[in-house]
Parts: sequence; structure tokens; C-alpha cells
Amino acid sequence: MAESSSYLTATADAYDAVADLYADLARDSLDGLPLDRALIDAFAELVRTAGPRPVVEAGCGPGYLTAHLRDLGLDASGVDLSPALLAIARRDYPGLRFELGSMGELSVADGELGGLLSWYSTIHIPPPELPPYFAEFRRVLAPGGLLLLGFFESEGDPLAEFDHRVTPAYRWPIDELADLLRKEGFDEVARMLREPAENERFHHGRLLMRAS
Repeated sequence: MAESSSYLTATADAYDAVADLYADLARDSLDGLPLDRALIDAFAELVRTAGPRPVVEAGCGPGYLTAHLRDLGLDASGVDLSPALLAIARRDYPGLRFELGSMGELSVADGELGGLLSWYSTIHIPPPELPPYFAEFRRVLAPGGLLLLGFFESEGDPLAEFDHRVTPAYRWPIDELADLLRKEGFDEVARMLREPAENERFHHGRLLMRAS
């Protein structure tokens, strides 16, 4: 897919600037979130059941979720725009593969993956630019492959930009995001909305989608 580079460069630079702090905060972020862990575990079980295909975490950051997927029995690797975050991921999880690049142009053959995890990695993409990313996710997934998407939900309000602590991001109505995914070749398997946990500002949405 053809991409403009301005927001990609800005996002990478913003995360590079706070990489150590972000990694420290993210590393144990699932510990107090049993619902999130349960959904990620269910995603991993469904991928394992479907057969021995690899999984990519798109926007892996410091790699803690890629490692979690590995610990759940998946052949997991990660890709991210931020060189500084990838350096941390490679240091902390030397047995895993981490690639520098855009999740909009994955170095993966058509239909190669059994699963793709996108955990808050699409939140910084300007809304008009998002559909090609979902098309790329569909391209790399085998028929029946699974996508798990985590994002900030708009709580009944329209799609809106907000002041994310690292770089501007967007909160999506869950129905609108599900519709975008359906248009790019996905069927909905499950969804979850949860209230903000302590020290969180917004509701959180999760969509588990299957490649048609």
C-alpha cells in the first residue's frame, strides 16, 4: 500500500523519545486486567486450534505481548515503527523476532498468518488512512485467520481525536470500527467493552475478527 510518511515519522519519533518510560509502564500492564488477558488467551487458543501458522503482533512496541503470545504456544514475531522500542524488545526477549517497519506494509506473504494482534497500534492512524491497514491485515491472514484489535472506545460519542500521552490518537465507536473491518473482508467473532481501570481515562474496546 502507498503511505504518506508524515504521521508515521511523527509517531515513531514520539515513541523513540519516551521508549524507556513507555516500556517500563507497558511491561506489566496486563497484570491487573484479567478480562484483557482472557481475551488474548482465547485468541491464542483459537489460532492454535486452527493449525500451526505464525502470528504477528503489529505495532509490538517493547515486545511484552509478543512474548506473551510465545508463552501461549504461538510462533509469534513483532513489527514496529520505533527503533528505540525495538531495541528494548530485542534486549528483553532475545529469542523472538522483531522487525522494523510499518504494519501497513508487512513483510509477510499473502495468507501466511494464522493470527494478527493489533493492540492499540492503530489508534494513531488518521481515520481516512485506516482502511488500507485493515486491507493489509486481511492480505496476510489465511482464510479463517484471526485478528484481535484493541483500541480506545468513544463511549457513544462520534469518532474523535484526543490528547494521548505520547502522540495524538483517536477514540472509535465500536460499531463503526467493526463496519470498517467487515468492508475489508472480516467477520466478527466477538467484541468486548470494558470500563476504565484505575489510572485509565477511557473505555476500552476489543474486536475479535475472522478473515472471511
